[in-house]
Amino acid sequence: MRYRIAILLMLMSAMPAVAQTEDSSARTHSLVLGAGSADQLDTYLSPRDYSGLRFTMLRETLRMTRMAGERISFQTLWQGDVSYSRNSAHTATDMGGHIGYNALWHYNWTPVRGLRLMAGGAVGGDAGFLYNSRGGNNPAQARLGLDVSASVMAVYRLRLWGTELGLRYQADMPFAGVMFSPQFGQSYYEIGEGYFDGNVCFTHPGNAFSLWQQFTLDIPIGRYAVLRTGYMCDIRQSHVNDIKMHDRSHSFIIGFVKHFRRIGKNERRTRGTIL
Repeated sequence: MRYRIAILLMLMSAMPAVAQTEDSSARTHSLVLGAGSADQLDTYLSPRDYSGLRFTMLRETLRMTRMAGERISFQTLWQGDVSYSRNSAHTATDMGGHIGYNALWHYNWTPVRGLRLMAGGAVGGDAGFLYNSRGGNNPAQARLGLDVSASVMAVYRLRLWGTELGLRYQADMPFAGVMFSPQFGQSYYEIGEGYFDGNVCFTHPGNAFSLWQQFTLDIPIGRYAVLRTGYMCDIRQSHVNDIKMHDRSHSFIIGFVKHFRRIGKNERRTRGTIL
């Protein structure tokens, strides 16, 4: 138990390092909305799979830093989503919500003109819930976790019909972390009364394989506006304390991107991009 608490404190102490990152002269902000399928299972609530819809909002900030000769970029991702799903017999429903934050650092290099490759790591946390309409003594499940992830990204810029387009792929996979989970059959009332029983669990790909992927296309519209559209895959899974959980979604996303560049003491909007 002590080493799990130590890991939790270590992850929490790493997150304030975000504020120590020095920014360079350019940055990108984006906001996209997504809609797609949801496939959910939580054996603490029900042994059945539930399928339905998920709606997502993703806010991203990306900038170059002055570290390693301005070869390291810093990215933040805020993701929030809500879901509604039903079992195959249409006799019960799940309703859920989730919010997550990730701070990512990538080392950048350009092997050929127009292609930028990025690899690095991330520190993140997430919280959420899942409510089952047919639940008895335990109708809802809380989700809370911190993790360290490996992250890769590839960006390709090309000109087509006189317009510069941006193709990007990103994948993040947690490799170590901690999460909260009740024991199978343990009620939240018992936990609230102080009866803890291994409720802080160490996670790794062997017991909590998860993967987040995004493929996007940026299309300039007008002088400064950039349209972003693409596909996002979010897979969260765990098998701890005799409880199996998976929450998988495939979504179509669309939104807008803004590029800024610092000139003197002012920051001006531009069509240029740090990528």
